[in-house]
Amino acid sequence: MEFRHVRYFMAVAEERSFTLAAARLNIAQSPLSQQIRKLEREIDVELFTRTTRSVSLTPAGEVFYARMQAMLALTEDAVDAARKTARGESGRLSIGFTGSATYELLPALVRAFHERHPDVTLDVHSEMFTKAQVDGLMAGELDVGLLRPPARAAGLVVEVLREEPLVALLPSSHPATVTRSVELSSLREDWFICYPPSPVSNMHATVLAACERAGFVPRIRHVISNTAALVALVAAGLGVAVVPASLRHLGINGATYRPLASPATMVPLALAYRGDGVSPLVRRFVETARVVVVSRAHVPAAPRRFGADPRATRPPDEDDYFSLPL
Repeated sequence: MEFRHVRYFMAVAEERSFTLAAARLNIAQSPLSQQIRKLEREIDVELFTRTTRSVSLTPAGEVFYARMQAMLALTEDAVDAARKTARGESGRLSIGFTGSATYELLPALVRAFHERHPDVTLDVHSEMFTKAQVDGLMAGELDVGLLRPPARAAGLVVEVLREEPLVALLPSSHPATVTRSVELSSLREDWFICYPPSPVSNMHATVLAACERAGFVPRIRHVISNTAALVALVAAGLGVAVVPASLRHLGINGATYRPLASPATMVPLALAYRGDGVSPLVRRFVETARVVVVSRAHVPAAPRRFGADPRATRPPDEDDYFSLPL
């Protein structure tokens, strides 16, 4: 059964006239009648009762018309869904998030994207280290990642959206909380709570490097992969930590954040996605992420490709700290 035969049938059924249906379809009446007869022979059912004055549906024709209406509605819906998907306006998107960005950037970004694209289903995977995100992206399990560079894989695009300072995370009872900023070297005698070295965490290596520049090796008592649990352990007084400043949005009683006076260390946050055949859906998410991050930045800056030295040349002052991107 050809789709055009269905269109012809629907026109005759709705117009109750071969003449009016032919005019609506912009074809001659005789070919229209022939095609309807062909359809009836094909399905072996008489669909119309014809007289010299009128055309009406047979009982079988009424049933056929109702089912064809439903089919055409589904067809239109399928066409609309396909077009939306091709434009990146619907579908499913799998996103990985590094833990420290989960509590600050994720709500704003997901809300902004949903407002623009309500028909897209987001599968959000939070608390993912960079290596896990890269593996997921290359395996096709993730479409986009929000991660901490470096991240390297053949065909992977990594685009830094912003850089933020590391800050000291202290128990509220710690003596250093009375100061406006903290020298990292002053924490050399404290126990540290860190992200684990395995599975590979870029933040673990970053913190070790910062402590080394401050002239000491941190005494690590606990390693933990969950960001909220890390803050909770600090709040419980089990140690101190060095974390990205955006983590201050995870407010837990007993935990206090202070800027690092020195050494100043900036950590990048980047988008990552496969560069081969970027889908419209991924492209729209990337565009939204750029807009959201820049709009929330203290000093707006265009995104850049990863590769430049992410370290700052000066420590953040108090105004910098309390004006960090929200």
